[in-house]
Amino acid sequence: MKLQTMSALALSFAALITITTPAQDVAAAKELRRIPAAEANQGVATDARFVYAIEDAKIGKYDKATGKRVGLFEGDPKVFIHMNSCSVVMGELVCAMSNFPNVPQISSVEFFNSATMKHVRSHSFGPTQGSLTWIDWHDGAWWACFANYDNKGGDLTRNHTFTTLVKYNAQFVQQGAWLFPLNVLEKFGHMSASGGRWGHDGLLYVTGHDLPEMYVLRLPEAGARLEYLRTIGLPTQGQAFDWDMAKPNHVWTIERKQSVMVESQLPSTQ
Repeated sequence: MKLQTMSALALSFAALITITTPAQDVAAAKELRRIPAAEANQGVATDARFVYAIEDAKIGKYDKATGKRVGLFEGDPKVFIHMNSCSVVMGELVCAMSNFPNVPQISSVEFFNSATMKHVRSHSFGPTQGSLTWIDWHDGAWWACFANYDNKGGDLTRNHTFTTLVKYNAQFVQQGAWLFPLNVLEKFGHMSASGGRWGHDGLLYVTGHDLPEMYVLRLPEAGARLEYLRTIGLPTQGQAFDWDMAKPNHVWTIERKQSVMVESQLPSTQ
């Protein structure tokens, strides 16, 4: 085969890869401000006026305008073992809880009155396919992520590749389940999906445990594995996050080493 022909084929193949491979990265989120919060260890939730810092058995409520703490839930750590993330749904804080790092893995959803910070009810999943790390209400359904780990807190029969997204109806009856994309699972390392929220664009946004990145996914047209679209850089390292209800293109994350909540503006593609 002539050199010119080989070169042409190589260029054609490169062009094919460019066309068929989804975009890998977009511009990083722009950090806007930080609010110190002693409870900013696992995740953050927001509503129109307040931002909530989550730490295992505690939830701190902070005024967005002043940054001052205006409320606190402090539960029995023997009962509230590991609240990993929360979201505000119809005036209630809905929090994903597990017994991490204990096994067998058991999980529940804990509901709080966001005005009074009082615990109001609970839904137990009992032993499941992993540890519940986040739950979101979207399109008339609950979407819950059950994390799996290679080491501490993991089940010996599963590793992090068994991390599962489960769809439930309003009564927590399962409607479907999906595994995560292989390249995103590789990014999780030995850990799993720490945070997740559906966006206004109908796409699923997910964060891991350590890397300063957010992964944009979507449901597949066929099969049982989510599809990867792109990665967005973050100013903080993983953990659970939440959208700002008052500013749709803004996201709140935490920097656990500094115990701060961070507001950032996402790229225009969000």
